[in-house]
Amino acid sequence: MIKAVAGGGGRGMRVVRVAEDFEKLYNEARNEAQNAVGNNKIFIEKFVEDPKHLEVQLLGDNHGNLLHLYERDCSVQRRFQKVVEIAPSFGLKQETRDKLYEYALKIGKEVNYSNAGTVEFLVDKEENVYFIEVNPRIQVEHTITEEITGVDIVRSQILIAMGYKLSDNAIFLHSQKDVPLKGFAIQCRITTEDPTNGFKPDFGTVIAYRNAAGFGIRLDEGSAYPGVKISPYFDSMIVKVTARGRTLKGAAQRLGRTLVEFRIRGVKTNIPFLVNVINNKDFQKGKAQVTFIENHPELLKFKKPKDRSTRAMKLLAEVIVNGNPTVGKVEKRDFRLPKAPIFDPYSAYPDGNKQRLDSMGADKFSKWVKDQKQILYTDTTFRDGHQSLLATRMRSIDMMAVAEGFAKDFPELFSMEVWGGATFDVAMRFLYESPWKRLQQFREAMPNMLLQMLFRGSNGVGYSAYPDNQIEKFVEKSWENGIDVFRIFDSLNWLESMKTSIKAVRERTNAIAEVAICYTGEMLDPKQQKYTLDYYTTMARQLEDAGAHMIAIKDMAGLLKPFTAEILVSNLKKAVDVPIHLHTHDTSSIQAGTYLKAIESGVDIVDCAIGGLSGLTSQPNFNSVVAMMQGHERENPTDLHRLNQYSNYWEDVREIYYPFESGLKSGTAEVYDHEIPGGQYSNLRPQAESLGIGDKFDELKKNYAVVNGLLGDIVKVTPSSKVVGDMALFMTSNDLDAEDIFRKGENLSFPESVKGFLRGDLGQPYGGFPKELQEVILRGGKAYTDRPNAHLDPIDFDKGFKDFEVKFPHAEDFLDYLSYLMYPKVFEEFYAAREKYGDASIIPTHAFWYGLKPNEEILIQIDEGKTILVRFLYSSEPDEEGKRTISFELNGQTRRIKVRDNSQEVTRPRNQKIQKAGDVGAPLQGRISRIMVNKGDEVAKNAPLFVIEAMKMESIVASPIDGTVTAVMLTEGAVVEQDDWVIEITKD
Repeated sequence: MIKAVAGGGGRGMRVVRVAEDFEKLYNEARNEAQNAVGNNKIFIEKFVEDPKHLEVQLLGDNHGNLLHLYERDCSVQRRFQKVVEIAPSFGLKQETRDKLYEYALKIGKEVNYSNAGTVEFLVDKEENVYFIEVNPRIQVEHTITEEITGVDIVRSQILIAMGYKLSDNAIFLHSQKDVPLKGFAIQCRITTEDPTNGFKPDFGTVIAYRNAAGFGIRLDEGSAYPGVKISPYFDSMIVKVTARGRTLKGAAQRLGRTLVEFRIRGVKTNIPFLVNVINNKDFQKGKAQVTFIENHPELLKFKKPKDRSTRAMKLLAEVIVNGNPTVGKVEKRDFRLPKAPIFDPYSAYPDGNKQRLDSMGADKFSKWVKDQKQILYTDTTFRDGHQSLLATRMRSIDMMAVAEGFAKDFPELFSMEVWGGATFDVAMRFLYESPWKRLQQFREAMPNMLLQMLFRGSNGVGYSAYPDNQIEKFVEKSWENGIDVFRIFDSLNWLESMKTSIKAVRERTNAIAEVAICYTGEMLDPKQQKYTLDYYTTMARQLEDAGAHMIAIKDMAGLLKPFTAEILVSNLKKAVDVPIHLHTHDTSSIQAGTYLKAIESGVDIVDCAIGGLSGLTSQPNFNSVVAMMQGHERENPTDLHRLNQYSNYWEDVREIYYPFESGLKSGTAEVYDHEIPGGQYSNLRPQAESLGIGDKFDELKKNYAVVNGLLGDIVKVTPSSKVVGDMALFMTSNDLDAEDIFRKGENLSFPESVKGFLRGDLGQPYGGFPKELQEVILRGGKAYTDRPNAHLDPIDFDKGFKDFEVKFPHAEDFLDYLSYLMYPKVFEEFYAAREKYGDASIIPTHAFWYGLKPNEEILIQIDEGKTILVRFLYSSEPDEEGKRTISFELNGQTRRIKVRDNSQEVTRPRNQKIQKAGDVGAPLQGRISRIMVNKGDEVAKNAPLFVIEAMKMESIVASPIDGTVTAVMLTEGAVVEQDDWVIEITKD
């Protein structure tokens, strides 16, 4: 053991187990001791394996009287610094205890010790005693000795210094018998450290501080309050908490309760770790040794504090200062308060098709659907309705407000479309919501309804091909978490891309495989040679043969006209023996007529959206279709009055989402020219505006049709529609026409989605690829002629999930891993946002998009039965770092959040951050106390480069590689933050 002569708190101590480490650890210990107390002298002593660290408290006067106040067990340590102490020690033989007292008193009497002091020992497993040192002062942990003896050590020491004897009335300790021993006491130190990261110190501003107390609890705290700044240059301890009890277990339970009730926000603390220590059975049995922490890795496994209030306010503060990242700083209007229709939350759910499917199974249930005379409805409000009108930006909180009531009021519906399509990635990308949690919430709120999703065949809910076993696993987990109807489609109507999904639904779930035929063009146009009636009926037979329980006509752009629908539905009903489900968009405003003709021709189910979120690029108006069918022989009786109440709610909600409206004011027959899908139309305008071509939207729509022709008139639905849209945006931005593509093609940088499409990444289009265009864009690159999935290795889920958990330690579960597999970059950003802001879905929508005005207040339900009241007070002027202090009132108490104002230019110089391999940065915030290399030095791997000091920890940062020092970016004494660039090394 290398140990500093002076100092304390574990500074200047290192254990040397390997001879090769001696020099490095020797230098570390000396440097740390010099910087801590100005004395770099060290000594070497025997290192005892796995001992207990015990210390005896002495109290002596200046008249030759000396007593002990029993012992303290300080074995729970990290970096040789005490974390938790117990008095008296538990589980020690009385014989050993008496030896400790005897040795301590003998040492003290030998030097005529006076005042308070501590004699420290190590006791090994055989209870051999080793003397360490004498600390001639009051130590941090003296408070537990005061609790078990009733002796005020601080006061006594002052009286002794004034000349009092121990036996005087002021102290009243005549002999050792006068020192009582009552029960047990435990003390722990709450520090601003991250136990899961080597107890690395954490710095920053304490946003909220609430201590806890109660019977038998003692707090010793200094400057601990909301707003206090935790500096890297002082001890990381915030408060000492001491609990007293008649038994050790009783004291531990009392201390555990107190720790749980503490609230410290803004910096990381060791509280969860301390709770694990206090509750550990070995600790409560007195079996802790100095290696207790390293021998009990489970102590470092704990749930991360939710800190929901603070994280919610961080998001609010960010939006107040910089605007929501999606919409920026836009006008916050005075919105009407949406009022959800009142329902009885305690009433039972009527049975619906969910119960029917569960009892009958998919095959019998499909037959039941086909045998129904009345028309059945699917409500798309919770998915395609808002996706098509409001760019998929609808938040869960607004849907959950009416989900339960709607399920109780309309159990006769065939299904509710709630998931899939673009909602999966948008939830993470823009709303900071977990798509899986949304699905679970729908399942809980609507247990009687069939929940339906849109599934992109080989693309799942993504935009590219994935390994087959990933698609299978996704289907399986989607069903387990609530999906009953999988509407499976391929963006090119290629059956080969749907077979894996169909098979997965049939073999791995009890759900319905509803397979879609994407409708495009005009089937009755005499010029139509590609997508004819024969094309659709032939495909329907193939889908039935492939295992489809039902077949959907997926009319993405609303191109299916009434009389065409009459012919198509009639012929499909003759061609197959499974139910037909019709989906369309009302962009042309005549699709209610299409539904009427389809219903009279025998279609089994139609998709509608609630009135307030219907029409235009969304689905036909549910309320109006219900009214249209009144008195019809296929009427499905539905409470229109009640439906209108829900429509009123959605009208008010829709106003809050005004920035996401597509700008389409009325139905348009232009859709028959450009064929833009409804779900894409609402996204195209903001995309065009972001590229600076918002004023060329009419030209963009024309180019969309041009691109479709160039690609050979393909089926256009995500992700193939994205290919067409990206190419149209590219042409419009660069003022290109069709001839330019071929004439200038070799010099153009085409969108990756277009290259991927012509490479076969999305599969094979009906009629094949246009060869000339393929050659121009791929420039000789090889294209697939089969399924792209066939070229992908299967996922090793066990290994992959373990690696995922290492990379994302606070990920919630395997479902997060599936999200990552679908959208790696999107998930990384979502994970970071969730770490910073928590569950953003709990924030009311108007505040999420637009922030709060001064003195505006909102209620945030952070959990069942837990609601907080947040009022925005004011925003300060920016400081030298460009940060504003946003002051809130949370349940009547002030909280302050600092936010960087992105509009402010920062004049304060900042250190460069590490960017590439060979850049060696600061591992934590602190001060560079010593730089040990110069430019041009050759260094070996693990050679010391510089020393960084923070709080009571000093670390030597070593070289990660063999190489040459090519730059020293900072100087000794420089203050650094994590990842600041210090040394550059070029690999040899």
